[in-house]
Amino acid sequence: MNQNGYDVVVFGATSFVGRILAEYLLHTFGVGEDLTWAIAGRSEQKLEALRSELGSMAVDLPVIVADASDEAALQSLCDGTRVVISTVGPYALYGEPLVRICAESGTDYCDLTGEVQWLRQMIQKYEDTARNSGARIVNCCGFDSIPSDMGVWFMQEQAQARFGKPLTRVSMRVKAAKGELSGGTVASLLNVVKEASSNPELRRELANPYSVCPPNHGFTARQHTVKKAEYDPDFQAWTAPFVMAAINTRVVHRSNALSGKAYGSDFRYDEAVLVGRGLKGRATGWGMTGFMGGFMLGASIAPTRWLLERFVVPKPGQGPSREAREKGFFDLRFFGETEDGETLRGKVTGDRDPGYGATSKMLGQAGVCLARDVDREQVGGGFWTPATALDGQLLERLQNASGMTFELLEDQA
Repeated sequence: MNQNGYDVVVFGATSFVGRILAEYLLHTFGVGEDLTWAIAGRSEQKLEALRSELGSMAVDLPVIVADASDEAALQSLCDGTRVVISTVGPYALYGEPLVRICAESGTDYCDLTGEVQWLRQMIQKYEDTARNSGARIVNCCGFDSIPSDMGVWFMQEQAQARFGKPLTRVSMRVKAAKGELSGGTVASLLNVVKEASSNPELRRELANPYSVCPPNHGFTARQHTVKKAEYDPDFQAWTAPFVMAAINTRVVHRSNALSGKAYGSDFRYDEAVLVGRGLKGRATGWGMTGFMGGFMLGASIAPTRWLLERFVVPKPGQGPSREAREKGFFDLRFFGETEDGETLRGKVTGDRDPGYGATSKMLGQAGVCLARDVDREQVGGGFWTPATALDGQLLERLQNASGMTFELLEDQA
């Protein structure tokens, strides 16, 4: 399989994130050198324009024309590569045919979805198929959920080295971040809210912290969700809800399940945003809570959702300037505690805006790691998380070539 094909194909390369990803791969790996890769999408004209925009370094970059709904073209694409990296979202609308064909053909796949309901559906439909074919499917390889998933993995590795036991409780807090939500991310979020507003069963599923864990996972620990402004004694500051927590927490719990409950059967994990101390922090927390609640309410009602899509939120394909992306960053803080009360603090940072610059580098390195570093005898077919499929090999790539850091801090708030 794929004996004469590419290591990686970027599918959806003319999307906003796809363009940034293609530029990153070009300047990191070149063309036709150690890594063989190509760009793919539905419009040959747009792909040729992208190749031209990338400059003289990209003159020999291969172009593959394939529409997300053209199964014959998708099959040909999958037959010619080790890994497909997909940026074509919302995945609930456009993503299933490619996942199914990858699962059937044994082709590895990764994406940057944050759509937990779609992820659950794909696992239910195609897990057995992927296991039988040997396809490794690794979702959520962008800002949601690599910093959270790999951050918890890093903290657990450090706890085992120091204490010889796992952290049974971990909290992630967004200390600081600068960047904009992508049009694609907003479109995916609005689609989730739209589906949930008319589907009570989906709303119950979205409330289940173990919704993407394997059947019979056995987890019963009650998980805390930050739904309003709260004071956090571990960080000695007020917190507010974090919009990505709904997907990140599910991915982390799936990692625990897939790793044989390496974090413990009663592992607890939550996420929130740090908003400051004292009365000002409290007021900021309640303000953020109100804003998020209002946005979600508006997105759940058809007329106001239409207004948001038309006049307020960025559209798919739109995004910030290069200057704005390069000025972006994120700084996440972790607190973990063992069952005996031993504690660790950690930090995960990125040097670009979360939704575009940092996400494209994470996604690119995840795809290359899957193609080049992960032995099929060690990681077989199926739906994996970044931490369980790529673990320390991805961590090394992220720190060496993606502007990310993972480090322990002194035990202080």
